[in-house]
Amino acid sequence: MPRPPGYPAPVPPPFAAVYFDCDSTLSAIEGVDELLAFAPPTLRAEVADLTNQAMEGTRPLAEVYETRLRLLAPRRPQLDRIGELYTARLVPDAEALVAALQALGKQVGIVSGGLLVPVQHVARHLGIPAANVHAVPLLFDDHGRYVDFDRSSPLWRNGGKIEVLGRLPAAQRPVAFVGDGVTDLETQGTADLFVGFGGVVTRPAVRDRAAAFVATPSLAPVLRHVTTPAERAALAGQARFARLLSAAEA
Repeated sequence: MPRPPGYPAPVPPPFAAVYFDCDSTLSAIEGVDELLAFAPPTLRAEVADLTNQAMEGTRPLAEVYETRLRLLAPRRPQLDRIGELYTARLVPDAEALVAALQALGKQVGIVSGGLLVPVQHVARHLGIPAANVHAVPLLFDDHGRYVDFDRSSPLWRNGGKIEVLGRLPAAQRPVAFVGDGVTDLETQGTADLFVGFGGVVTRPAVRDRAAAFVATPSLAPVLRHVTTPAERAALAGQARFARLLSAAEA
């Protein structure tokens, strides 16, 4: 794919680290949408529309984020349920891809505008270190009722993922980032390579402007963009990655 105008040239692999968005990238669901199951029916269409506007980039994320959580007011146990749904609906080959990258000695992490507790479920399931997990904490009272979100986190507003990636330690550079939405696309230029993922939802702005784009339902083809031929050859020596390598070339 030709480099989109106005963006720095992407850095080729190898990468010291590969980070992923969570919703519609590692997992096939949008966590906030799943919270709608706990909401009154009258709120569901309104909140779903807000989420779509944020992901398409037609409305500022900060405005959408604050409004959605105020309307939904999630309780603490609901977050664990969303975490269970995240892991049950992992995108095909997500586990194998993470394992392969770690086998190559790369740091793997998550940078998500989602809620921290559910995202931590995904990280634990995939064996991603807690220190490499960045999402938005919620604040609850002593009875588990929603009070607010952590407004010190940059991830509830546009540009937040740029800030998080920009603060990664030198040992995790160069870094590739994989995501589906406009807030992920914003990292292009801060991440040394941005890979757009359209396997769950194809967002035209991401498809058209990402330096690299994967449209298959599987995350396996991401491997081609974030590893060198020599690294893939090293993986080929391990039988557990045979299917991943085959799917990456499909």
